[in-house]
Amino acid sequence: MSEVRETAGPRESESALRRRAVTAAMIGNATEWYDYATYGYLAVVLGDVFFPQSQPGLSLLASYATFALAFAIRPLGAFVLGPLNDKIGRKRTLSLTILTMAAATCVIGLLPSYATAGVIAPVALILARLVQGFAVGGEYGGASTFVVEYAPDRRRGFWASWLECGALGGFLLASGLTTALTYGLSDAAMESWGWRIPFLIALPLGTIGLYLRIRLTDTPSFRALAEEEARPETPVKEVLTGHRARVLICGGIVIYSSIGTYVLLTYLPSYLSEELDMASATAQVLVFVAGALLTAGIPFAGILSDRLGRKPLLAGAAVAYAVLAYPAFRLIQHASWGSALAGIILLTLCHIPILGTTTATLPALFPARVRGTGVAIGYNVSFAVFGGTAPLLMTYVVDRTGNLDVPAFYLVLVALVTLIPVSLMPETARKPLDRPAPSPDAAERTSR
Repeated sequence: MSEVRETAGPRESESALRRRAVTAAMIGNATEWYDYATYGYLAVVLGDVFFPQSQPGLSLLASYATFALAFAIRPLGAFVLGPLNDKIGRKRTLSLTILTMAAATCVIGLLPSYATAGVIAPVALILARLVQGFAVGGEYGGASTFVVEYAPDRRRGFWASWLECGALGGFLLASGLTTALTYGLSDAAMESWGWRIPFLIALPLGTIGLYLRIRLTDTPSFRALAEEEARPETPVKEVLTGHRARVLICGGIVIYSSIGTYVLLTYLPSYLSEELDMASATAQVLVFVAGALLTAGIPFAGILSDRLGRKPLLAGAAVAYAVLAYPAFRLIQHASWGSALAGIILLTLCHIPILGTTTATLPALFPARVRGTGVAIGYNVSFAVFGGTAPLLMTYVVDRTGNLDVPAFYLVLVALVTLIPVSLMPETARKPLDRPAPSPDAAERTSR
């Protein structure tokens, strides 16, 4: 059991250990999502760099298809890496995911363009994106489980909300850097070499995140599981046979968490620039403001979820989306920065309760012995089917129909559908996570 008999340092207090664990998970998660978000923010440029330009609209679709393809591989990552969280530990798995993700992202920054290498360029891009998607498949389940298992029961929503702040920090870093490059470089320079800079930065960021995660102590729940020899032999089988309903609830909640996030932070920049002819740099600034507002509001939503409960906040956010999504997009379609910002703020206010509550909600649905596996599968399958395809689907439907209200209708539909799993989920606020039960052999040894 040497791999789990780790110490937190001499006489380190519980609160200090908790802060260190949450900070390391948050910073590592920021690195992961910086890597992933960079592609979304540069989708238009990457379409020009990696795909033939005979039909520019198709190059953008191809770029988003590659974006969505990485989501298609995420369930495989969830089924492979998710169980590792429950078998070898949260810490080790998180170290593996961040190393893989950073390396794949850096490779993208080194790839040749279509003009230089022909079809080899998009094929190499697709392969790198698949590796990214595989690594992310094990990230959220492990990171959210790690934070939740360290958090005190009565403040679990607050502590867990910081993981989403870390993820959005990655989004903001990607957005800020790409916006600065867009303002500072000509279009020719951006397509020639400027787009490479954000991808290459992923390697030092990943190195920092890996260092922080290696220094972590694994969670008390996992250490107890290992000491009592209660780790699952086949966690995937155990989740799918014993906790299938919880997996479906988890995936249902993730539907509007994922779609809302990628509509707001990934799809809107190209929607504003490509569909509404807004300057690309202006569009990115507006989305940056949305990300900053999200980040600032999430901890307050986490606090509210501890006081009012997870279900009221999630249900209220769904109703808000259903009522406000259409008016928000009508404001955005005026294409002036003031009205567009007002519409984006409306969408952001709808989304804050979701991101501030989800991370505390999902791991609490599952027992400790299969928590990493259950969250990884439920989260990533739903994210792959709905979140990853959202930019591609809306780009395609808007292009085919010319109807700029499609994203609003989609958000309304998703919000109404998601009320079903929210109504079925158990309320977990202020309730203790279950403690891992000893195996029969361990119980027999204790009785002696």
